[in-house]
Amino acid sequence: MSLHEYDIAFGERFVSNKPSYLYTYACHETEQDLCSMELTELFGHEPEGENWLESERWIDPDRSPFLTACLDVKLTGESVERMAEQAGSIHLKNRTFKVVCLKAGDRFSYEQLRGYERMVGQAITGQAQMKAPDVTLGMLSIGNIWRLGILHEPERAWMDHKQKPQNYSTGLSSRVARALVNLAVPRLDGVTLLDPCCGMGNVLIEALSMGITAEGRDINPLAIRGARVNLRHYGYDDNLVAIQDMNSLQGHYDAAILDLPYNLCSVFPEEEKSQMLHSLRRLSDRAVIVSTEPLREQLVSTGWKLLRHGTTRKGSFVREIWLCE
Repeated sequence: MSLHEYDIAFGERFVSNKPSYLYTYACHETEQDLCSMELTELFGHEPEGENWLESERWIDPDRSPFLTACLDVKLTGESVERMAEQAGSIHLKNRTFKVVCLKAGDRFSYEQLRGYERMVGQAITGQAQMKAPDVTLGMLSIGNIWRLGILHEPERAWMDHKQKPQNYSTGLSSRVARALVNLAVPRLDGVTLLDPCCGMGNVLIEALSMGITAEGRDINPLAIRGARVNLRHYGYDDNLVAIQDMNSLQGHYDAAILDLPYNLCSVFPEEEKSQMLHSLRRLSDRAVIVSTEPLREQLVSTGWKLLRHGTTRKGSFVREIWLCE
């Protein structure tokens, strides 16, 4: 059901010219930098709280691996009793519904939250249904102010991408790849994306699943063969990848994601790294660059302006994330 249809269900008094969305999110401590970077780019400001942020901007919570819910706020009040009083004017006679209390911190016990759900739910005109209701209403208390609205939860269909037919043990996970795409392309409309060292296509598959126009290149024939298998597996065109050295690639893209090659047993030559960064500067306006070593000096010397930097870890393996333009 669309947001517009939900507004009709709530009635005209709930329709506002200034939308308000409250998002909850969660991440592992090894991904805190990446989570903060991604959410800041998606929403245009850093999260206000440890596990929530408020915005006038609608972002489908399914886009991010870190967003856990979005509350399309319709009512606010200083107490649960006030929320129940206002909820009495909600009429959903022809639709089933349920009320869910979201958690932000540990202010309320499990029993309290369930009690609040019942209090507000009993005030609403409609048929309560816990399984597969037409409308799910969410409640959340932050800063002693309660919010009530339409609850949107991510379907997480992209998690199926974890089970690719072909993959590297040290390849980017679906979660990290998806966050990198959001860093590179925070606004989806009409953007072209390049992955010049695409490997098995992890980044491409996440980008394509969001509707982004994307293509990949790699000098390794085995990687391209695996990427084509993976693209076909998820229903995407395997001609979107090809064997090619990025240094000889022509054309221009709005954004790029470059996971610099690395080898646990040898050193990646500095001159090759510099050449790739120069080529990337020529090929794209904006880039997310992933490295296993410090890269700040090389980025500056190859014409990039560093916007944000963070790390993500998997065991002892640390990736440096550089957002540049």
